Amino acid sequence: MVYPINKILVPIDFSEYSKPAISFSKDLAKIFNSELILVHVVEPILYPPDFSMGQVALPPLTIDVDSAAKEELERLIKNEIGDEFKTSSLIRTGKPFVEIVDAAIELDIDLIVISSHGRTGVEHILFGSTADKVVQKAPCPVLTVRDPLKGFKYRESK
Repeated sequence: MVYPINKILVPIDFSEYSKPAISFSKDLAKIFNSELILVHVVEPILYPPDFSMGQVALPPLTIDVDSAAKEELERLIKNEIGDEFKTSSLIRTGKPFVEIVDAAIELDIDLIVISSHGRTGVEHILFGSTADKVVQKAPCPVLTVRDPLKGFKYRESK
């Protein structure tokens, strides 16, 4: 029995590290005739703590960030993916690994393809990795992609 991969979720943070995940997801979508769903998570912008009210989010700034992220996702779809695949985009606000896992559950995702930035040392101990946390919590298989791939040369899929 072949595991059906109808929907692939690709978290994007607009860094160069995201490009290998897009490339891998396109290759897989071609093989499985899958839909690609790109997701970007905006972390809320907070004022420093105010002792009378606690931390306060800045909604107008978040709206601007959401709008810019949506435009950037649409540009990525047009320039990196094109019309070859059924593709959609999603903007979420919150903690990245939580929002990615929640989106996977809500959208009944079959596979997540996520780039690993390769944090090491103290930075990894203090912050962990979004990819690590997604692997631990996701309701579906997760393919982590690291650039550069040892022994492989990155290539643009056409």
